[in-house]
This record gives sequence, structure tokens and C-alpha cells, in this order.
Amino acid sequence: MTRRPQFGVVFPQNEIDPAGVHTLAFGRGVEELGFRHVAAFDHVVGADTATRPDWNGHYDVDDEFHEPLVLFAYLAAATELEFTSAVIILPQRQTVLVAKQAATLDQLSGGRLRLGVGIGWNEVEYEALGVPYAGRAERLEDQIALLRRLWTTRTVTWNSAYNSIDRAGIAPLPAQRPIPIWFGTWARAAAPLRRIGELADGWMPTSIDPGPELKAAKQVVDRAAEAAGRDPATIGFEGRITVGRGLDPYGVPAVVDEWISLGATHITIDTRRSRRRNAEHLDLLAQVAIALEL
Repeated sequence: MTRRPQFGVVFPQNEIDPAGVHTLAFGRGVEELGFRHVAAFDHVVGADTATRPDWNGHYDVDDEFHEPLVLFAYLAAATELEFTSAVIILPQRQTVLVAKQAATLDQLSGGRLRLGVGIGWNEVEYEALGVPYAGRAERLEDQIALLRRLWTTRTVTWNSAYNSIDRAGIAPLPAQRPIPIWFGTWARAAAPLRRIGELADGWMPTSIDPGPELKAAKQVVDRAAEAAGRDPATIGFEGRITVGRGLDPYGVPAVVDEWISLGATHITIDTRRSRRRNAEHLDLLAQVAIALEL
């Protein structure tokens, strides 16, 4: 019997007024509808397009983003939701600080965090945070190993090209030891897909719909896992379904079935850019919940 995936939602950053009351109402509302987790994206700064006419990024200085770990801490105190960053741009952040922040959130929430990570695409953001853009994939791999060591070991010594720790550790350790690390990727290239199979606890493919291309990509992930001595079935797999921009809520179950056929363990419903504000997102998600019989 096929296991039913866990359903969650994307926090619609730019359509939820930044006041806390709207954020809290959204979190409580999706929980009441039967969704289990909330995903949020990570962007620290955006480029000013008025002075950068050649800028062609996915967002700019006027797009609003709450910092994910702070947002999750706020929602964790008022809900029983699980949380996933989709994704934290890990190489532009200090590894030990991320380890501490994530451990605190996980500890205080009783183990409700999945740390989604990626390498990002925005050189402006890396520059603003004082981190080289080049070499970010290699830095990510080093960070993954160090995060897991910090979350499971009292005292850590670590010396690499990217991180250095001399007999130190974080306390308290997280509730989950280690916190699950999921990878998000736009890339179809073999190298990032192999990295998922070798290192990740789960995979969140981005902008790839169910179909032959995604099936082929998953085969690369699975083969890399097997080559690393891992069981591909232990790697979580999260699909994202965009609703409100062409897809009717009552068409969602058919798309869910496509994701399930590929082995999805989690499904996240994305209502962003559906020209809705605040509670209107909950109205749309309520229709999805009915269609999914949550």
C-alpha cells in the first residue's frame, strides 16, 4: 500500500502583510485546515533594479522575505506545525551560527525542523554578506558534515578550507540528533543530483514538474545514493504544487498522484503570486484541503 504523503504549504511572503497578526493567523489557519508543515524561502537582501538596469534576478529590493528561522520560531510558539526552510542559502551563512540557530529552534519546538539548504544564485547577496560566490558548492559539502558533527557531539575540532573549530561545541544540542538536512535545487545537472544522493536526508526539486525529466533526475539521485552505500528509499522526496495560477484546487489530487507515483513523501502547496492577500490564501487552501480530504 502506498503511503500517503505529508501535506504542507509555502508561506506566501509577499502576499502576507508583514504585521505579525497576519503571519500568526496564516500559521494557525493552515494548521486548522489539516496541513502539517510550513515552508519558507530565504533571501537576506535584494538588488535595487533602479540602479541595476541589467538585473534579471527572480526578486529585487522590494520583495519582502521574513528570515526563515526567526519566522519559524514565532510560529512554533503558537502552533504544532513542522517547518522547513526552502531553502536556507547555506554557503553565504556562518556554519557554526546556523548550527546554533537551528539547534535552538529544534530544541524549543520539540524537533519540528527540517533544514532545507541550497547554494543559491544571487551574487549580490553573497557580496553583501561578505562571502565569496565562487566555491559555494564545495563550501556547502563541508558545512553539511560540520553541522551534523555539531548537532551530535559535545566537543568538536574541525579544520578545513572553510571552517575552523578548536575543541568547542554548542549547547543545548537539538532535539533531533542530527536535524534532517534536505537539499533544494533548480539544477538538472548530474553533479548536484549526485550530491543529493550522497549527502541529503531529503530532496526538494524546484521548478521541475512530475514527468520524464524528473523521473530521470531521481534515478541519478538514487544511483548516487546506492554508490555511497545508502538506501534511496530513506531519502525524503518533496513535491511542490502551485495552485491559483492556472491549476484549480480540485485538480490538485491528480497532480498529487503523479508525485506519489515518483515516491513523494511530502507535498507542499504553493499559493504565491495568485493575486491574493492575507486570509484569501487561507480561502484557497481551504478548497485544496477539501479536495485532498485532509
